[in-house]
Amino acid sequence: MIIINRIRRLRVFFRREWVVTTTFVAVFALLVGVCWWAWREFRTSPPYVDFTRYPVKGIDISRHNGMMNFDAILEDGYEFVFIKASEGRTHRDENFTLNYSKAVRAGLAVGAYHFFRFDVDGVAQAMNFCRVVGDRPLALGAVIDVESHGNPEGVDPTVVTEQVSAMADYLSLKGFRVILYTNKDGFYDYIYGRLGNYPLWICSFSQVPLPDEWTFWQFNHRGRVQGIKGDVDINVFAGSRQQWEEFIDREEPLLDSL
Repeated sequence: MIIINRIRRLRVFFRREWVVTTTFVAVFALLVGVCWWAWREFRTSPPYVDFTRYPVKGIDISRHNGMMNFDAILEDGYEFVFIKASEGRTHRDENFTLNYSKAVRAGLAVGAYHFFRFDVDGVAQAMNFCRVVGDRPLALGAVIDVESHGNPEGVDPTVVTEQVSAMADYLSLKGFRVILYTNKDGFYDYIYGRLGNYPLWICSFSQVPLPDEWTFWQFNHRGRVQGIKGDVDINVFAGSRQQWEEFIDREEPLLDSL
């Protein structure tokens, strides 16, 4: 009888311990979930953008955005798109050709961008970009994406700037209007006071992007746009609609093809 009572007490004890442990795990999981939601909703929320001041909106995409309905994108109020074309010496975005043709057919103004590799010669990267783009017109120009994320560490910033400059010079000689994309850190590390007066496409989640001189502002990595499944980057053009028309009407054909 004594043994049976002890067994019963042990069962009660372990049952209580199981309840306490399960409750703790559930509360902890709930707390983690709430923290993640708060971070996603508040820490990464886009800044307020005055669309009366910046009326022209656009997106930037790559193969990671999957198949898209560009007619729906246009109907949703987006007028331009930057499409990833290439990266480094040899990488090509497998959806560039399809995305380009569908975007042009829908009536969006199109630009193409190249993710710049810090450890690859700038001219070689420019040649890769030209091979991918071919003779396709780019109303918005050719973008060199300069950012530390995704690049090897420890590369001398001076070397990075020299190679970006070499790529920009090559593309300019080919007739492209060159635009530099970066974030605030990248701007001060690699561009400010070092490169020519190229139009700047800045990624910034501040209320007012810094530096003040920018042409495009990427302000949201988690945008929702009709015709696209999942998150997409949202941008605005820094100017009035008249200035926008003047910007895209500027023709810069290729001098020759590779």
